[in-house]
Amino acid sequence: MRNLCVVLSLVLVSTGAQADRVSGPSGKVYTYKEEGEVKRELEVYFPEGHEKAEKPVPGIIFFHGGGWSGGTRAAFSYQCDYFASRGLVAATVTYRLATKEEKAKMKGAKSAKRLCIPDAKSAIRWFKQNADELGVDPDRIIAGGGSAGGHISLIATSNPGLNDPNDPEGFDASVAALVLFNPALSMGDARDSEIDFIQHLKPGAPPTIAFFGSEDKWLKGWNPAYGKWSTLKGATIEVQMAEGEGHGFFNHQPWADLTLTAADEFLKKLGLLEGKPTLPAPEGGPKLVPVEE
Repeated sequence: MRNLCVVLSLVLVSTGAQADRVSGPSGKVYTYKEEGEVKRELEVYFPEGHEKAEKPVPGIIFFHGGGWSGGTRAAFSYQCDYFASRGLVAATVTYRLATKEEKAKMKGAKSAKRLCIPDAKSAIRWFKQNADELGVDPDRIIAGGGSAGGHISLIATSNPGLNDPNDPEGFDASVAALVLFNPALSMGDARDSEIDFIQHLKPGAPPTIAFFGSEDKWLKGWNPAYGKWSTLKGATIEVQMAEGEGHGFFNHQPWADLTLTAADEFLKKLGLLEGKPTLPAPEGGPKLVPVEE
């Protein structure tokens, strides 16, 4: 398995100064849980002409980044709008964020990152519980996210713990696939087994595609997990690299469209999408390069 921090044989043209962050329109807002006076919401994007009575379609649910203590669900409005245009019911989630006080108080054996996980699991369960209303196939739910949201989606779908006791029974947080944008895994997560993904990575992990910039410092935490993942029997794990790019590169063009196109093609191979990606392929310029094991 090649170390992802050093992909010297991949030669791509760097974009230089990055363009503005991508953004998309708004979706329909639902409350997936309430805690006191606080409403936890997700924003849903439906395919054009989507009717409840028709055959249910796959769904995709995203968790934004922001260091487990910041960010908003609007970060994935662009991706949700695209996947809805391709026939998926797409959602982007607001979840509990750790405060400075909580982060300071929980230093040591327990990480404040764990505070984000119950909401992520609740959102996935709500998506499944309301599948009929949304016109979604609960057995074909895809999860994903960027940076901290990538980590959250991994833990929420692999760790059987960190549940909200008020969640409805009969709905788990498993998913059919994962789409990850520079997921922020850390060697330091080992201090808290509940949020250390490598300890929860087992055979049967869902098919996954991950995107990284070659200069992303979070590759140091990703590499050990990728190494283990690559050895699991029957595992499907793809990594695509943007040479010369750093953390969060997918938020800017042309990488936003390049990563969406690659994710689209990956999901098509799994039978979760049909047809061809609809984003125009840029002429010349940078390209994502698959990283070989």
